[in-house]
Amino acid sequence: MKIFKLFFIIYLISSFNNLEASNDDVKSKITKNLRCLVCQGQSVYDLDFEFAISMKILVDKKLAEGFSEIQIYDFFKERYGEWILYDPELNKNTYILWLLPILIFVIGGAIIIKSFIIKKN
Repeated sequence: MKIFKLFFIIYLISSFNNLEASNDDVKSKITKNLRCLVCQGQSVYDLDFEFAISMKILVDKKLAEGFSEIQIYDFFKERYGEWILYDPELNKNTYILWLLPILIFVIGGAIIIKSFIIKKN
């Protein structure tokens, strides 16, 4: 029975360590997706400028308050606009951003297919 309690305590300690690591993972994921407004669009995660540091502190604070990743993104979008995110949502303002690569792929494929048909004839 003592061995079971020992394993249970070790399990609890390791789960707290995993919780802290996952919180750091969420923080790094969020800061990698936030654009620095001062540094010409570089990720906040990579920078040590005053604005980037203040954004990292704000992300830490929001995570400590229990905000989810989506709530933190919404907070920054409300404050700075959608440009602050590297991965924008699909909405009426970003349709062209999401559809342009598909359109280029389809047009490029049509050109390649057409060039093979012309070469065969």
